[in-house]
Amino acid sequence: MPEKFSQNFYITTTLPYVNSDPHVGFAAEIVRADVVARYKKLIGYEVFFNTGTDEHGQKIFDKAKEQGVETQKYVDKYSKKFKGLVELLGLLPEIHFIRTTDAHHVVAAQEFWRRCEKAGDIYKKAYKIKYCVGCELEKTDSELVDGHCLIHPNLEIEIREEENYFFKFSKYQKKLLDLYEKTEREDRPLVVPATRFNEIKAFVSRGLEDFSISRLASKMSWGVPVPGDDTQVMYVWFDALVNYISTLGWPENTAQFEKFWQNGTPVQYCGKDNLRQQSAMWQAMLMSAGLPLTNTIVIDGFITGAGGAKMSKSAGNVINPYDVVAEYGTDALRYFVLRELSPFEDSPFTMEQFKQSYNANLANGIGNLTSRILKMYVSYDLDTPNIEGIRLFMKDAVPDSYWKSLDDFNIKEATDHIWKRIQWLDEYIQKTEPFKKIKTDQVEAKKIIAELLEKLWIIGFLLQPILPATASVIMKCIEEKKKPEKPLFMRKD
Repeated sequence: MPEKFSQNFYITTTLPYVNSDPHVGFAAEIVRADVVARYKKLIGYEVFFNTGTDEHGQKIFDKAKEQGVETQKYVDKYSKKFKGLVELLGLLPEIHFIRTTDAHHVVAAQEFWRRCEKAGDIYKKAYKIKYCVGCELEKTDSELVDGHCLIHPNLEIEIREEENYFFKFSKYQKKLLDLYEKTEREDRPLVVPATRFNEIKAFVSRGLEDFSISRLASKMSWGVPVPGDDTQVMYVWFDALVNYISTLGWPENTAQFEKFWQNGTPVQYCGKDNLRQQSAMWQAMLMSAGLPLTNTIVIDGFITGAGGAKMSKSAGNVINPYDVVAEYGTDALRYFVLRELSPFEDSPFTMEQFKQSYNANLANGIGNLTSRILKMYVSYDLDTPNIEGIRLFMKDAVPDSYWKSLDDFNIKEATDHIWKRIQWLDEYIQKTEPFKKIKTDQVEAKKIIAELLEKLWIIGFLLQPILPATASVIMKCIEEKKKPEKPLFMRKD
């Protein structure tokens, strides 16, 4: 197992908008972050794991108005559904859940604004821009195709003219490029994977334009008030990004902030449509406020539906994680996300694929293997394995490449490693046939089954960050010499 390089570890997802029900796109992001958080805990780190909901902005204000409800009641309703993902997806129960309408977050966002203003990086001007409501970002002509956003091609680009506050993004071009070069030189690139890192380096290299960080309150009142100017509210990205430190109690809880952000290794998970905000805008904002920068930003690809279209609320092709878990269970969804989907590139997700993979790799795979080994273990009354001995053996049995996969956020590669072990055990049972040998050579048969138990326990151990409930059942059954009360995964016809 790898050595620790810091005792404190911080990881956060993005905060999804609460303008619709959760879908598997965000479920994939939060499950991947949970795997990393669990892995770090497994090897001895103290972990702060953050998620939550982004509850300000024009889209949310309009959606509440459309439904004829007060905006706060609207966000309360949907935030509850996203908070329910903690239990639904088997996330670490100690995960911190922040809402951008929390009173403390509002105060923190305003303090962050004041620090950037004090640095001379906030000014007011009239402007005219092309604006994508879906991205909540202004767009340059080079980012549009036939006048439409690449990410939200079904939405019309708006032309906006206002007098708002701006952040001096252009001031930070060289500092950002220096940051990117420094992290590469130190072999800890700011952005993972390399393709996304190259994208943001190219974007910043082309030159940066200052961006608007406020809206007129008369046009969009649902936001954090700008300090000292009640005619303006903060631009949604400026407000929401501050959650990464406000969740730690910043600015007043300096001890927790220093422990996990300043002296820890803060990691941010996000989709590729957040690349600019996370790895350029937020880093420049932190520089302006005089605060430590992010250690690593992990960029997910999109989940696509049938035909390759991005799964999104606006496209109407979303899959609800609550529906999937209701039929197949939590670890089944976690498995599909972690092994069948790419950790970094776009991947398709259809229920037909899901069912096929579930039966082949869970019901007929780990489920059947566990049942066969534990049945022989109990039926033939073998001695309980020496777990501490297995732990010592495991240090040599598990290659460094497995741990490196998790360190590199390549969770699919780590999960593939486990399923190769499962396949090997299946083949070993077929080759040695201990269930037959027990009739003619009990000593040899029990030796084989003891070996199977040791290797199954190791599989359970390695599964802890990935399929925590399944791992718990496997390890507990071996340690307590019993069969599972029910099959790990029931086959679906």
